[in-house]
Amino acid sequence: MTAFVLVSGPFTGGAIWEEVAERLRKAGAGAYPVELTGTAGGAPADAETGLATHVADVLRTLDRVAREGTGADGVVLVGHAYGIHPVLGAADRWDGGRVRVVYLDAGLPGDGDPASAFLADPTAVGRAGADGLVPPPAGAGWERWGSTEGLSAADLDRLDGLAAPQPLRTLTEPLRLARDPFARPVTGVLCTAGGAGIASVELLLASGPPRFRVLASPTVGFFELATGHWPMLSAPGALAEVLLRAAADEGVRLSVPERDSAFEGAGFLLDVPERPYERRGPVDVYLPEEAGPRPAVLFVHGGPVPADQRPRPRDTAFFRGYGSHLAGLGVVGVTLDHRLHGLADYPAAAEDVAGALDLVRAHPRVDPERIALWFFSGGGLLAADWLAAPPPWLRCVALNYPVLAPLPDWRQVDPRFRPAQALSAASPPVVLTRAGLEHPPFQRTVDAFLAAAGRAGAPVELIDVPLGHHGFEAIDDLPETRAAVLRAAGSVVRHLTTGT
Repeated sequence: MTAFVLVSGPFTGGAIWEEVAERLRKAGAGAYPVELTGTAGGAPADAETGLATHVADVLRTLDRVAREGTGADGVVLVGHAYGIHPVLGAADRWDGGRVRVVYLDAGLPGDGDPASAFLADPTAVGRAGADGLVPPPAGAGWERWGSTEGLSAADLDRLDGLAAPQPLRTLTEPLRLARDPFARPVTGVLCTAGGAGIASVELLLASGPPRFRVLASPTVGFFELATGHWPMLSAPGALAEVLLRAAADEGVRLSVPERDSAFEGAGFLLDVPERPYERRGPVDVYLPEEAGPRPAVLFVHGGPVPADQRPRPRDTAFFRGYGSHLAGLGVVGVTLDHRLHGLADYPAAAEDVAGALDLVRAHPRVDPERIALWFFSGGGLLAADWLAAPPPWLRCVALNYPVLAPLPDWRQVDPRFRPAQALSAASPPVVLTRAGLEHPPFQRTVDAFLAAAGRAGAPVELIDVPLGHHGFEAIDDLPETRAAVLRAAGSVVRHLTTGT
């Protein structure tokens, strides 16, 4: 017999699993919905109720499973959304037998991460009252926490009835892990109505930081459910079936792409003599040999990039190469580290870009009336401000394999960052380099942007790289990729020096 320990997301408790638990028991498994402290069916919360309290709640349930002997074939710990935090904390501390962890439409927290860093509604913590409780959503407000696709009006009413305030400390207290959470079997269940699916995970493996490669481990499997964020209500039968299959070690296995990720800083494809630079706070300034004030290009990296990633973007051979190359063309090249560490960080990153531009324009070797911005990958969303209200000194915006609209599951991105909606005939000239082997979700945002540019009469020069991948300058050393870099840089310099 397999025992399933079911831990719900914020504001909800064990009652939300009623239909799933019934199906699991009919299949001959044990099912243990956990009543977390502070939820409708759990012990009352107090000022000391935090994540450690909920971890203890799960551990008590695991002890019960051990006493009743229902986990002879193993225990499956299911964490939905916030519930993955107490699940991981309990799995880390329990040595009572074989455990599989199921991430049900949940993030990937590690040691030291608070749940607040993964909330679909990042404003929730600020709504806590003097009693230390975060009020639950109601009705249509549940949509801020995840897709409500598949939920009927009665289901939403039921969510309202089951909801209870969430103790603030459960969201802000860091998760503490002594062991690698992927040292045990893991299953990810992705609810695709919210936009994320197995293709999104493959995208992380192909272009994300190396730390995500653990998702391609042979002990990690994936399932998709074509429903919203609450499958225990919208699709309880399908969810129960997937959980039983996960317990049987089924699921889609992924592999790491043969080529390196651009995030690993493989280099820069042009053979460019590296130039010295000035480090001025968050920017590095690469100066040309030509005397006098010169035009400048500010390179804006993509992301999100974890705050602890090393080397930082401006320290990679990739951006050192770009800065040196532009300086060799007689233009000041400026690289920047900004604060795009998560999807909610675009406003902070936009502040960093604006501050860097102030530093650049004040530099004695820079002509402040001739500036270009060059955005890469996920940094493309940051172009929206400059396309919507371009200052007269902004002569050009360049975009390399950009993301030009938030993907469907990027709910944390501020609505302000929609470059296609910012376009007009008054937008500055755009030089857009498109990778022919781009990830389809990213390519769709580029297609929509080009269509919007056509409708608005916005000037766009399109540079196609048919055999280029996302981040091609670091991973595709081909004549056509080198030619694309040279052509894009030449176009940017032309806009800076002639105004055309």
